[in-house]
Amino acid sequence: MSETMADRIEIIQEDITRLSVDAIVNAANNSLLGGGGVDGAIHRAAGPELLAECRTLGGCPTGEARITKGYKLPARYVIHTVGPVYRGRPKDAELLASCYRNCFDLAGKHGLQSLAFPAISCGVYGYPMEEACKIVLQETKKALEKGGSNYRVTFVLFSFRDFTVYNDAFSK
Repeated sequence: MSETMADRIEIIQEDITRLSVDAIVNAANNSLLGGGGVDGAIHRAAGPELLAECRTLGGCPTGEARITKGYKLPARYVIHTVGPVYRGRPKDAELLASCYRNCFDLAGKHGLQSLAFPAISCGVYGYPMEEACKIVLQETKKALEKGGSNYRVTFVLFSFRDFTVYNDAFSK
């Protein structure tokens, strides 16, 4: 990764709901109406207004993304994306890459410069962290090459193991 790219990417072990960025990304389910893990934590921290706005969106297909206000979160917006349930098929990688592309596209359309991502599909959806990191790195490089010089991306990992996997993947 070039030095410029490294300066625009941060990898942390933190609670994504506490970050003051333009948008945090929610690893959502198709309904967008909350769930477990990151999705549930974001809905709880944002308050009932987030759920009310999500109800107006009519869900979200796997690989796509939707944007809402952040409400009680420090982040101004939430970008909701639905990752694939991992089954070891080539389509899984295509759908995961599409999640990241669509999040970056929405951020660009809304003039957002700082984004925080969880490890999409790597929790209960079972995507292997090492495989996901390859896709995340590829899509992030593409987005940062297209984006402005002030574009910042933070990857927020729940466990120390996941934090280490991301650091290893991004340091190559």
